[in-house]
Amino acid sequence: MSAAAPLGRGPKVRAAVLAAAVDELSEHGYAAFTVDNVAQRTGVHKTTIYRRWSDRDALIADALADSVAAEIPVPDTGSIDDDLNTLARSLVAWISSPSGRAVLSVMVADTAGQPSPPVSARHVFRDRIRTALPVVTRAIERGELPPGTDPAELIKTLVAPIYFRVLITGETVDDRTAAAAAAVAVTAARAGLFT
Repeated sequence: MSAAAPLGRGPKVRAAVLAAAVDELSEHGYAAFTVDNVAQRTGVHKTTIYRRWSDRDALIADALADSVAAEIPVPDTGSIDDDLNTLARSLVAWISSPSGRAVLSVMVADTAGQPSPPVSARHVFRDRIRTALPVVTRAIERGELPPGTDPAELIKTLVAPIYFRVLITGETVDDRTAAAAAAVAVTAARAGLFT
Protein backbone atom coordinates (compact mmCIF):
# COMPACT_ATOMS: atom_id res chain seq x y z
CA MET A 1 0.00 0.00 0.00
CA SER A 2 1.59 3.29 -1.00
CA ALA A 3 0.78 6.65 0.51
CA ALA A 4 -1.40 8.97 -1.52
CA ALA A 5 -0.51 12.55 -2.45
CA PRO A 6 -1.16 15.10 0.33
CA LEU A 7 -4.77 16.22 0.51
CA GLY A 8 -4.66 19.48 2.40
CA ARG A 9 -7.47 20.22 4.85
CA GLY A 10 -11.21 20.41 5.16
CA PRO A 11 -13.95 18.56 3.29
CA LYS A 12 -11.50 17.01 0.84
CA VAL A 13 -9.65 15.26 3.66
CA ARG A 14 -12.90 14.13 5.27
CA ALA A 15 -14.20 12.68 2.00
CA ALA A 16 -10.90 10.92 1.28
CA VAL A 17 -10.68 9.42 4.77
CA LEU A 18 -14.29 8.18 4.65
CA ALA A 19 -13.77 6.63 1.22
CA ALA A 20 -10.54 5.00 2.39
CA ALA A 21 -12.32 3.64 5.47
CA VAL A 22 -14.96 1.98 3.27
CA ASP A 23 -12.21 0.57 1.03
CA GLU A 24 -10.37 -0.74 4.09
CA LEU A 25 -13.54 -2.40 5.38
CA SER A 26 -14.22 -3.86 1.95
CA GLU A 27 -10.76 -5.38 1.64
CA HIS A 28 -9.99 -6.40 5.23
CA GLY A 29 -13.29 -6.49 7.14
CA TYR A 30 -14.22 -5.04 10.48
CA ALA A 31 -11.92 -7.12 12.70
CA ALA A 32 -8.76 -6.17 10.75
CA PHE A 33 -9.71 -2.53 10.18
CA THR A 34 -7.08 -0.06 11.44
CA VAL A 35 -6.81 3.70 11.46
CA ASP A 36 -3.15 3.29 10.46
CA ASN A 37 -4.17 1.62 7.20
CA VAL A 38 -6.75 4.33 6.50
CA ALA A 39 -4.07 6.97 7.12
CA GLN A 40 -1.70 5.21 4.68
CA ARG A 41 -4.41 5.02 2.03
CA THR A 42 -5.13 8.74 2.26
CA GLY A 43 -1.63 10.03 2.88
CA VAL A 44 -2.60 11.83 6.08
CA HIS A 45 -1.15 11.27 9.52
CA LYS A 46 -3.30 9.19 11.85
CA THR A 47 -3.45 12.12 14.31
CA THR A 48 -5.33 14.03 11.61
CA ILE A 49 -7.91 11.24 11.60
CA TYR A 50 -8.10 11.10 15.40
CA ARG A 51 -8.72 14.86 15.52
CA ARG A 52 -11.92 14.31 13.54
CA TRP A 53 -12.95 10.88 14.86
CA SER A 54 -12.37 9.83 18.47
CA ASP A 55 -11.72 6.17 17.62
CA ARG A 56 -11.94 3.62 14.83
CA ASP A 57 -15.60 2.85 15.55
CA ALA A 58 -16.58 6.51 15.23
CA LEU A 59 -14.74 6.61 11.89
CA ILE A 60 -16.41 3.40 10.73
CA ALA A 61 -19.88 4.63 11.69
CA ASP A 62 -19.35 7.92 9.87
CA ALA A 63 -17.96 6.14 6.80
CA LEU A 64 -20.94 3.77 6.71
CA ALA A 65 -23.43 6.63 7.05
CA ASP A 66 -21.69 8.58 4.29
CA SER A 67 -21.67 5.57 1.97
CA VAL A 68 -25.33 4.74 2.52
CA ALA A 69 -26.48 8.35 2.12
CA ALA A 70 -24.50 8.85 -1.08
CA GLU A 71 -25.44 5.59 -2.75
CA ILE A 72 -29.08 5.19 -1.69
CA PRO A 73 -30.73 8.56 -2.33
CA VAL A 74 -34.33 9.05 -1.25
CA PRO A 75 -36.50 9.53 -4.35
CA ASP A 76 -39.42 11.91 -4.86
CA THR A 77 -40.95 10.98 -8.22
CA GLY A 78 -44.55 11.87 -7.35
CA SER A 79 -45.61 8.20 -7.39
CA ILE A 80 -45.30 5.67 -4.56
CA ASP A 81 -44.80 2.86 -7.08
CA ASP A 82 -41.93 4.68 -8.76
CA ASP A 83 -40.45 5.86 -5.45
CA LEU A 84 -40.39 2.35 -3.98
CA ASN A 85 -38.99 0.87 -7.19
CA THR A 86 -36.27 3.52 -7.29
CA LEU A 87 -35.44 3.05 -3.62
CA ALA A 88 -35.28 -0.74 -3.99
CA ARG A 89 -33.13 -0.55 -7.14
CA SER A 90 -30.73 1.85 -5.38
CA LEU A 91 -30.50 -0.54 -2.44
CA VAL A 92 -29.80 -3.51 -4.73
CA ALA A 93 -27.11 -1.56 -6.62
CA TRP A 94 -25.50 -0.46 -3.35
CA ILE A 95 -25.57 -3.96 -1.81
CA SER A 96 -23.88 -5.27 -4.94
CA SER A 97 -21.12 -2.63 -4.78
CA PRO A 98 -17.84 -2.92 -2.84
CA SER A 99 -18.98 -0.30 -0.33
CA GLY A 100 -22.29 -2.07 0.22
CA ARG A 101 -20.57 -5.38 0.79
CA ALA A 102 -18.19 -3.64 3.21
CA VAL A 103 -21.05 -2.18 5.21
CA LEU A 104 -22.86 -5.51 5.36
CA SER A 105 -19.68 -7.28 6.47
CA VAL A 106 -19.50 -4.91 9.43
CA MET A 107 -23.14 -5.50 10.30
CA VAL A 108 -22.80 -9.29 10.32
CA ALA A 109 -19.36 -9.42 11.95
CA ASP A 110 -20.66 -10.40 15.39
CA THR A 111 -22.78 -13.23 14.00
CA ALA A 112 -19.68 -14.64 12.32
CA GLY A 113 -17.82 -14.85 15.63
CA GLN A 114 -15.84 -11.67 15.00
CA PRO A 115 -15.77 -8.62 17.26
CA SER A 116 -19.13 -6.86 17.40
CA PRO A 117 -19.53 -3.72 15.32
CA PRO A 118 -20.21 -0.47 17.13
CA VAL A 119 -23.83 0.19 18.07
CA SER A 120 -23.52 3.42 16.08
CA ALA A 121 -23.11 1.33 12.92
CA ARG A 122 -26.61 -0.06 13.43
CA HIS A 123 -27.91 3.50 13.69
CA VAL A 124 -26.87 4.00 10.06
CA PHE A 125 -29.69 1.71 8.97
CA ARG A 126 -32.21 3.20 11.40
CA ASP A 127 -31.31 6.67 10.12
CA ARG A 128 -31.73 5.54 6.52
CA ILE A 129 -35.19 4.17 7.29
CA ARG A 130 -36.05 7.45 9.02
CA THR A 131 -34.78 9.42 6.02
CA ALA A 132 -36.97 7.37 3.66
CA LEU A 133 -40.19 7.86 5.65
CA PRO A 134 -41.27 10.96 3.67
CA VAL A 135 -41.65 8.72 0.60
CA VAL A 136 -44.57 7.06 2.37
CA THR A 137 -45.90 10.22 4.02
CA ARG A 138 -46.11 11.97 0.64
CA ALA A 139 -47.95 8.97 -0.83
CA ILE A 140 -50.51 9.10 1.99
CA GLU A 141 -51.00 12.84 1.37
CA ARG A 142 -51.52 12.15 -2.37
CA GLY A 143 -54.14 9.51 -1.54
CA GLU A 144 -52.06 6.63 -2.92
CA LEU A 145 -51.96 4.82 0.43
CA PRO A 146 -54.52 4.50 3.24
CA PRO A 147 -54.43 7.13 5.98
CA GLY A 148 -52.60 5.85 9.04
CA THR A 149 -50.15 3.73 7.03
CA ASP A 150 -47.05 3.19 9.18
CA PRO A 151 -44.16 4.51 7.03
CA ALA A 152 -41.46 2.62 8.93
CA GLU A 153 -43.24 -0.73 8.54
CA LEU A 154 -43.66 -0.18 4.81
CA ILE A 155 -39.98 0.70 4.32
CA LYS A 156 -38.88 -2.29 6.42
CA THR A 157 -41.11 -4.53 4.32
CA LEU A 158 -39.53 -3.10 1.18
CA VAL A 159 -35.94 -3.78 2.24
CA ALA A 160 -36.43 -7.05 4.16
CA PRO A 161 -36.62 -9.42 1.16
CA ILE A 162 -33.52 -7.84 -0.38
CA TYR A 163 -31.46 -8.19 2.81
CA PHE A 164 -32.84 -11.71 3.34
CA ARG A 165 -31.61 -12.87 -0.05
CA VAL A 166 -28.18 -11.31 0.41
CA LEU A 167 -27.53 -12.15 4.06
CA ILE A 168 -29.46 -15.36 4.70
CA THR A 169 -29.79 -17.31 1.46
CA GLY A 170 -26.75 -15.84 -0.30
CA GLU A 171 -28.66 -15.15 -3.49
CA THR A 172 -27.71 -12.58 -6.09
CA VAL A 173 -30.07 -9.62 -6.19
CA ASP A 174 -30.95 -7.57 -9.24
CA ASP A 175 -33.59 -5.23 -10.64
CA ARG A 176 -36.15 -8.05 -10.67
CA THR A 177 -35.56 -8.56 -6.96
CA ALA A 178 -36.04 -4.84 -6.41
CA ALA A 179 -39.24 -4.74 -8.46
CA ALA A 180 -40.70 -7.72 -6.59
CA ALA A 181 -39.85 -6.19 -3.19
CA ALA A 182 -41.46 -2.89 -4.20
CA ALA A 183 -44.59 -4.62 -5.52
CA VAL A 184 -45.03 -6.66 -2.33
CA ALA A 185 -44.55 -3.62 -0.10
CA VAL A 186 -46.95 -1.36 -1.98
CA THR A 187 -49.57 -4.11 -2.36
CA ALA A 188 -49.47 -4.81 1.38
CA ALA A 189 -49.70 -1.09 2.16
CA ARG A 190 -52.67 -0.57 -0.17
CA ALA A 191 -54.39 -3.56 1.47
CA GLY A 192 -54.10 -1.73 4.81
CA LEU A 193 -51.65 -4.14 6.42
CA PHE A 194 -49.55 -1.30 7.84
CA THR A 195 -52.37 0.76 9.42
